[in-house]
Amino acid sequence: MIRRSALDALPVREAVPALVSALDAHGTAVLCAPPGTGKTTLVPLVLAGLVGGGPRQRVVVAEPRRIAARAAARRMAWLFGEQVGGSVGFTVRGERVAGPSTVVEVVTTGVLLQRLQRDQELSGVDLVILDECHERHLDADTVAAFLLDVRETLRPELRLVAASATTDAAGWARLLGDAPVVEAAGVSYPVETVWAPPARPVKPPHGMRVDPAQLAHVASVVRRALAERSGDVLCFLPGVGEIARVAGLLRGVDAEVLQVHGRAAAAVQDAALTASDHRRVILATAVAESSLTVPGVRVVVDSGLAREPRVDHARGLGALATVRASRAAGRQRAGRAGREAPGAVYRCWTEAEDVRLPAFPAPEIRIADLAQFALQAACWGDPDAAGLALLDPPPAGAMAAAREVLVAVGAVDAAGRPNARGRRMARLGLHPRLARALLDGAAAVGARRAAEVVALLSEEPPREYGDDLAAAWRSARRGGDAYGVRWRAEAARLRRAALAPADPSAPGGPAVDPAGISPTPALPGTGLSPGDDGVAGLVAALAFPERVAKAKGEGAFLMASGTGAELGDGSPLRRAPWLAVAVADRPPHSASARIRLAAVIDEGTALAAAAHLRTEGDEVRWEDGDLVARAAHRLGAVELAVRPLRDPDPALVRAALLDGLRSEGLGLLRWSADARALRARLGFLHRALGGAWPDVADDGALLERADDWLEPELSRARRRSDLGRIDAGQALRRLLPWATGEAARLDELAPERLEVPSGSRIRVDYSAEHGQPVLAVKLQELFGLAETPEVAGVPVLVHLLSPAGRPAAVTADLASFWKGGYRAVRAELRGRYPKHPWPEDPSTAEPTRHTNARLRR
Repeated sequence: MIRRSALDALPVREAVPALVSALDAHGTAVLCAPPGTGKTTLVPLVLAGLVGGGPRQRVVVAEPRRIAARAAARRMAWLFGEQVGGSVGFTVRGERVAGPSTVVEVVTTGVLLQRLQRDQELSGVDLVILDECHERHLDADTVAAFLLDVRETLRPELRLVAASATTDAAGWARLLGDAPVVEAAGVSYPVETVWAPPARPVKPPHGMRVDPAQLAHVASVVRRALAERSGDVLCFLPGVGEIARVAGLLRGVDAEVLQVHGRAAAAVQDAALTASDHRRVILATAVAESSLTVPGVRVVVDSGLAREPRVDHARGLGALATVRASRAAGRQRAGRAGREAPGAVYRCWTEAEDVRLPAFPAPEIRIADLAQFALQAACWGDPDAAGLALLDPPPAGAMAAAREVLVAVGAVDAAGRPNARGRRMARLGLHPRLARALLDGAAAVGARRAAEVVALLSEEPPREYGDDLAAAWRSARRGGDAYGVRWRAEAARLRRAALAPADPSAPGGPAVDPAGISPTPALPGTGLSPGDDGVAGLVAALAFPERVAKAKGEGAFLMASGTGAELGDGSPLRRAPWLAVAVADRPPHSASARIRLAAVIDEGTALAAAAHLRTEGDEVRWEDGDLVARAAHRLGAVELAVRPLRDPDPALVRAALLDGLRSEGLGLLRWSADARALRARLGFLHRALGGAWPDVADDGALLERADDWLEPELSRARRRSDLGRIDAGQALRRLLPWATGEAARLDELAPERLEVPSGSRIRVDYSAEHGQPVLAVKLQELFGLAETPEVAGVPVLVHLLSPAGRPAAVTADLASFWKGGYRAVRAELRGRYPKHPWPEDPSTAEPTRHTNARLRR
């Protein structure tokens, strides 16, 4: 039975007539509806004709995430009074719950992209809704471009709706051919904003690292929200690691703590989306940001952080980086608190910072690895993506790099046109590198086993499976958990794709045995038998050749990319000579990556899979604190064989020594006290006078002028010890402005010492980077001096010392000090140092270095 009361309560119903009219008139529309209005649930049901009495249409709703697709389908089926799989169904990678009677199907954008590559007309579909289009995922942008191409060339009757709560409506309207923008009224529940920044500054995110102090603050804000507000608390964090850390910090709170993310078990995801009698704290990534109502939530705690992809060409696939979340994401997150009742959002930053945040998330097309996009565009018939309707064009450099990858894996020709192999890769729904592992692995070890390993690599197995890829493979075969179900479905799909007929002229090795077993008794080029370990290792190495890694010591490895990697204690892989690393992350404060999933390989497998990284040649570099010259055979950064180089190229030696100075600093040279003082004097003159006086304070600035001051000593040096014999002070004098004659005024403008009234010559300290020169002198030696001494027109900062040489006062205005501050110093010190003069009027007293007794004599 249709739950009409629930449907009638959704505010978006008021905008539906305008949306229907817009589609009837233009065929496209942009729907802007705040969170909680029903745009994801009511609108598809109405447009499909399931409710509201309209004509029956087949509607596909594209969601950016699997959890959102499942949840939206379940909610719509509940509203329609059916189980999922009837009139409303969903399809995500590895799972399909839909049937012949399905009218509304919710899919991920990745699934829809594959359907378009198989069937460009999208036969049988009348309308596509691109939900949460503000998130600007690459698959979603690609799907939109392909659908617009379909409307223009093949099916003008296909209707499109771009829907979101916070989208760039004007931009999407232009993209969809000046489509009408339909706005729905928001939910009536107010959300109060509470600004809750850290009391002390925290370090900004860097790479995957988030300052632990920031996470501790987020946990404290959650505790505060629990104390100040009622209802469940939904806390947004950037990733799984941060969720686990904050969960640990929340031990003991009077609430159930749930951890929700894309890799969480379905039971945990379902628990978060189901009402509970107990108070809950739900720690979630951006999967809870859109298209989901989390029952019971009245408070949102927003860390203000998000994860975005970044290109990492050295490692072969994109990496993730932690960034500040956009204002659009902030509005989406805050909306979770007001879906069912008035709520509050605690934002862990200041209101002043908020206005400086980016308006929308960075489009993935600008920042992500574009190899898969480039292959999809090539197979669509537009290798340069120049004719695709995109909100943002792909960067030329990223597209060039992507094309290099596609050429390397044998997917396209030099002009970027796909071959039969490339078209097969595009249909696989995999990154081209994983597609290469499937096709080449199938040729070597059989389609079934290659597909099973690639299925493991395409969706990381649960942590409880362990870090041994071959053992995880065996666990997946045995497992009856949800991951195992998805894995088997994906492996079966990939096996069918690998066995599909291929163009015999395409690269990729011999045809696969239809039984799925390689006819060869061993892996090509290796001594490994074709058992689980050998197969898993070869396929992983084919997928991630830059991550083949050689042991440096038990549990420690060096990847071909140059990144160090370590296994956890107790790992069965610790004694392996070589590994193919499938999954790794870099924990905070660690110089090495932590291996999460890997397989044992031998050197032959590494060389076969990463042949393009193999090099031989002379190397002269700064390494481990000294110059190293050798002839080396390498696999990327991994040494295979080396021998000393007796007569290295002098230019390479000089460049390596400069690298050493850059990495370890100019302290490698010999710095006497006079040399350090000269550098400080020159630094002061550069700040005070500029002009011809050089910048010597910064090592980088000095090293840029190495030719001007370190020659010929640097050209004669051959090792670290030779650098230590270079007199830095003598070398620095080459930078003085000799040509203008100013060098002769060095002692006049920045004297080493100043004579004070007592006759003493006191050394001036010029070492303060941005402050005044300092003159530290006993107070009695300045009696009678009315004006503060100057150097290069800058008053010195006088540190007045007691007779024992301890600081008594600091002044840059002696005249004022004699009139005021001196009295307090005299009152404090005259009793402690009675043998020294303490006249009432120091401005007229005789300066002295001696006691009263010496003065009387």
